[in-house]
Amino acid sequence: MFTRSFILKKTGQGILHLLFWVAVLFFFTYFFGTSQTPFKDTLLFSLFLMPTTIATTYVSTYKLIPEYLITKRYWRFALYGVYTLIISVYLLMVSIFFSLIYLSNFEYAEMNPATKNIIFIITAVYLVVFVVSAFKLLKLNLEQVSKTKALETKILDTQLKLKEQELNYLKMQIHPHFLFNTLNTMYGFALKKADETPEMILKLSNLLDYLLYQAEKPFVLLSEEIAHIKDYIELEKMRFHNTLNVDMNISLTSDTITIAPMLLIPFIENSFKHGSIQNGVLHISIELTSSLEHIYFRITNTHSENGDAQGGIGLENIKKRLELLYPNAYQLTIGDKAKTFDVELQLKITTHA
Repeated sequence: MFTRSFILKKTGQGILHLLFWVAVLFFFTYFFGTSQTPFKDTLLFSLFLMPTTIATTYVSTYKLIPEYLITKRYWRFALYGVYTLIISVYLLMVSIFFSLIYLSNFEYAEMNPATKNIIFIITAVYLVVFVVSAFKLLKLNLEQVSKTKALETKILDTQLKLKEQELNYLKMQIHPHFLFNTLNTMYGFALKKADETPEMILKLSNLLDYLLYQAEKPFVLLSEEIAHIKDYIELEKMRFHNTLNVDMNISLTSDTITIAPMLLIPFIENSFKHGSIQNGVLHISIELTSSLEHIYFRITNTHSENGDAQGGIGLENIKKRLELLYPNAYQLTIGDKAKTFDVELQLKITTHA
């Protein structure tokens, strides 16, 4: 069932077409008119040309161009184009013949001089066909470009959503891993009824606030990420007591530098989880510096030769997140030596709106 808007649209298009062909009729009348020929005769001659002109134009714009030229079926376009040319020229000659009968009563001398030249007439008719076809081709090309851009945008949106889903999945894996380690530590302190338990709860509260409200953001201030790391290290210090030595060296050139949340903490976690106490102490060295273009992070921890320093969910997740968040903008180096495990990460800082 046709809707009212569809009917109005088609009616409007019909009116525009009608106005266009009326304009073409007057163009022919002016084009073929001479001072010796009455306006009425020239107008009637132009009317004889209109059916062939209209038919040829519509065949070109609604059949040849969209079905063969645009779809790159060039041989068919050339073949049917030649057929159209031959038929249209034949019909034009028939139109001229009937105009000769009707307007000049077979008196060649009385014919309009402009209408005696078949090449002149064909040129006028195909000028209209060419102009209309050119506009049709331009319109189809613009529509194709618009469709291509819309498709590219849709594909990019789909890829972006998939990346967001994957990032969220990776974050969901990081959070339980982090919470499990921290709660396990608190459970041990609670059993001992240690005096540090309230302070641990306060630190954990800060970390949970960071996880719930900051980690969902695509990027956070590097200074906030550092504060989160320090709270985590303080919790671990309470667990290790005198068996832990953490050496931190932090130098930032600006307070506005941003980084993806929870990006560095898996490396910190792995150092505590898979690090080994050597000579009674677990040594961890952390270096974090930044310039206006780069972030440099390095962490080194002691471990035994038989230890699985690279295990854990967090480290695998961070590699995937780096590929998603910093494609071609990071360098990750992991070194597993005899007694130390070393991770070095360089990030290229990008601006985020």
